[in-house]
Amino acid sequence: MYDFILRCRAAVGGMHALFLAISLIVLGGAGLLAGAVATAQDPIKVDAKHYKVEFENDRVRILRITYGPHEKSVMHHHPANVAVFLTDGQSRFTMPDGKTQDAPVKAGSVQWSEAGEHLPENVGEKPFELILVELKTKRAPVKPK
Repeated sequence: MYDFILRCRAAVGGMHALFLAISLIVLGGAGLLAGAVATAQDPIKVDAKHYKVEFENDRVRILRITYGPHEKSVMHHHPANVAVFLTDGQSRFTMPDGKTQDAPVKAGSVQWSEAGEHLPENVGEKPFELILVELKTKRAPVKPK
């Protein structure tokens, strides 16, 4: 880092170089932070085609998720959740590190998942539908008055 600042100072000279170097470092760091935030986005906001809120309160958000054959989403995040599969399906999840995991499911099956990021894809020949119950953080207990 210090070497970078010295090279900028030698190329441009004086305080202008220092300002330039600090600006580039700060903006680069902001870009990295923005990239990290962008990868952990709400599926409702980044993929409204496949995700619909059916119900929401201060404890849960219930999503209806539908994918046509060979449709793909974008990288997004879910809190801890319970999935209830309405149809048989063949999905593939791409994780932030690029690894993939195939996940065949049967209609009527139920699955728990911890919070995490993924990019889902319906790799099957039929539409795929599920209900996802996202759990919200616990509320502090109410103290009696």
